[in-house]
Amino acid sequence: MSSNRVFIFDTTLRDGEQALAASLTVREKLQIALALERLGVDIMEAGFPVSSPGDFESVQTIARTIKNSRVAGLARAVDKDIDAAYEALKVAPQFRIHTFISTSTIHVQNKLKRDFDEVLAMGVAAVKRARNYTDDVEFSCEDAGRTPIDQLCRMVEAAISAGAGTINIPDTVGYTVPSEFGGIIETLFNRVPNIDKAIISVHCHDDLGLSVANSIAAVQKGARQVEGTINGIGERAGNCALEEVVMILKTRKDLFPNLQLNLKTPEIYRTSQLISAVCNMPVQPNKAIVGANAFSHSSGIHQDGMLKAKNTYEIMTPESVGVPTNNLNLTSRSGRHAVKHRMQVLGYGEADYDLDRLYEKFLKLADKKGQVFDYDLEALMFFDKLQDADDFYQLDFLSVQSGSGILASASIQLRAGGETRQEAATGNGPVDAAYRAIHRITGYDIKIVKYQISAKGQGEDALGQVDIVATYNGQRFHGMGLATDIVEASALALVHVLNHIHRADLIARKKQEIQQEKTAGES
Repeated sequence: MSSNRVFIFDTTLRDGEQALAASLTVREKLQIALALERLGVDIMEAGFPVSSPGDFESVQTIARTIKNSRVAGLARAVDKDIDAAYEALKVAPQFRIHTFISTSTIHVQNKLKRDFDEVLAMGVAAVKRARNYTDDVEFSCEDAGRTPIDQLCRMVEAAISAGAGTINIPDTVGYTVPSEFGGIIETLFNRVPNIDKAIISVHCHDDLGLSVANSIAAVQKGARQVEGTINGIGERAGNCALEEVVMILKTRKDLFPNLQLNLKTPEIYRTSQLISAVCNMPVQPNKAIVGANAFSHSSGIHQDGMLKAKNTYEIMTPESVGVPTNNLNLTSRSGRHAVKHRMQVLGYGEADYDLDRLYEKFLKLADKKGQVFDYDLEALMFFDKLQDADDFYQLDFLSVQSGSGILASASIQLRAGGETRQEAATGNGPVDAAYRAIHRITGYDIKIVKYQISAKGQGEDALGQVDIVATYNGQRFHGMGLATDIVEASALALVHVLNHIHRADLIARKKQEIQQEKTAGES
């Protein structure tokens, strides 16, 4: 079913989320899903519903909310997985069940401990069961890159005959090189008799740094769906970075003259920034398309060429992927209209942020910094999206004292629901003292396993961003804080974690109550 349309299948919320230091909340996943919908991805894989109650809830919430992208759920070639995927997805106006089974000899013998004919029968049965629920079924041959070509052709033909409309050929361990992977796709088109009945998809990993190159080679040979993640996040070395594939196809139209994409490329940068912030996965400066240095020119020769003609050293414009300029045009004297106008210039609509909350934070920042940059506004907006107006814990007051030769101390005032609580503590530094004071207020047995500071902005006027990963009751939670002061940003990051924990405790108690009521009813 090769055509001129290339479908973009985003698996940031499934394959990407698997590799994070801390699981995302339902709210965070929905925030990413809405950004992906605005970006214009054709299909978004929202999760693996059978894997946990939390993943089921996330997939169901996203399926209920998203209208302009097709929502997919992953399922092994097992009845309960496929049934769970349907139950989570059936609230969506349009959805896809994505089922898979391993096909390489290594996986069949060592992981599944079956022979290939048994595996083929399981794959066919899975597709048929999924077709009972929807006519949009995708089937994946896991580790296709290392699968004997005869067996791969048999499996693809059988899955299409069973009713799969999309066949995915994953390079699951990033083993192949472009000529080899392109050859696999070409062979399938030449040898599978019913190949014209399905869209051929590819899902490449980056273990050898070839995921994007392999995906492009597959498109050249007729694949018409590319799977990957924003910023290339994912298992091990990551997945194919979708923003790179899209911009290759857009920039090199001389090589791909007739291919069509739905993706809105000016949304790429802010989607990348949002996912980086929510997932606590910084983008390296030299990352293609979305890295901080992607459109920077340091060499004198390059700068001279750029001044004469931008295309001497830029093959695409920053504006084409939504990279904003940094203007110094806002101060504490700027009104709401100025902030709203600046957000419009940056490409954000009124539905993307709460103007009242953003303006309140803007004024506080402007009083501290004097001038507020575009990247400051965006940082405030993204940070605001990670908070709820009704957070149980909110930081009211922080005062620290530290210096050479003295013991660091901190005084904290937190709002906890309708109650205000105060505490003070000493520590081996101002952040440690602040954290000890917060622990005294909440009583949570939290362990900080990762603490990271980064700058949001440029030079001495940059905002400080603190990201922490903390463990509590065997679960990992990510918290982020943003402020001009690193100690304040650190305290806000811990408060962010506390609110995650508070919500998790509420959910756990509610589930326990439901179970107790159910048990009482049965007795």
